[in-house]
Amino acid sequence: MPELPEVEVSRLGIEPHIKQKVVAEVRIHNGSLRWPVPDDVQLLSGKKIDAVHRRAKYLLLESKVGSAILHLGMSGNLRVVEKSEPLKKHDHVEIIFDNGLALRLNDPRRFGAFLWQAPDEQHAVFAKLGPEPLTDEFDAKHLYERSRGKRVAVKQFIMDNHVVVGVGNIYANESLFKAGIHPKREAGKISLARYQKLTPIIKDTLAAAILQGGTTLKDFAQSDGKPGYFAQELMVYGRKGEPCVQCGTQLQEIRLGQRSTIFCTKCQR
Repeated sequence: MPELPEVEVSRLGIEPHIKQKVVAEVRIHNGSLRWPVPDDVQLLSGKKIDAVHRRAKYLLLESKVGSAILHLGMSGNLRVVEKSEPLKKHDHVEIIFDNGLALRLNDPRRFGAFLWQAPDEQHAVFAKLGPEPLTDEFDAKHLYERSRGKRVAVKQFIMDNHVVVGVGNIYANESLFKAGIHPKREAGKISLARYQKLTPIIKDTLAAAILQGGTTLKDFAQSDGKPGYFAQELMVYGRKGEPCVQCGTQLQEIRLGQRSTIFCTKCQR
């Protein structure tokens, strides 16, 4: 699934092409996505895109009449193409601009979303979300205080969007390895000092992934069609059975919350 860096890379990729551009038409080729596409998205027609923002893994195309909300789901991607370019299979939504370009949401599994948020309102998908990981609001004190009394595994804790948004499976694996924290350790038993080590590592890991273009998975490409490059830097994710880059011990895999969790039995305590 595209994670926060991939979504931010998509935002950076599409923003120069659609910001301050006027929408000529919104075409819905298949409105049966994760949630039915609401009729209100047609309000975007004739309006200028004032800003392209990201909240968690959602992209918001903001205008004076409201915001279109895009989510890539499990396998979605966004492309900016000439409107005359033939549709590809699974191109479910396209926003056509008056300059001849089109933004297309392609989603084979249809777990993505195209929603609408009215001005001065907050859509239900944003309710109860935790802070953005790359802001000052997310710090060690926040993690420490939210974790007290929690018996859940720390990996699941930092992946909880109510605690902090956007720390998906790949980056949780990587951050815990770099911090030397065992992924099964109870969140409530981790000291403030260890959270003080973990928090900047999460920030640095996500920032590095964004800088390098996101992590390449089979279903992800940037808006220009090029893959991300962070996969070259992965230290544990996808390396089950391979030697630890720090000590040489064979990396182990377990399942936490039905997600693959890879770690070093010697380096992570």
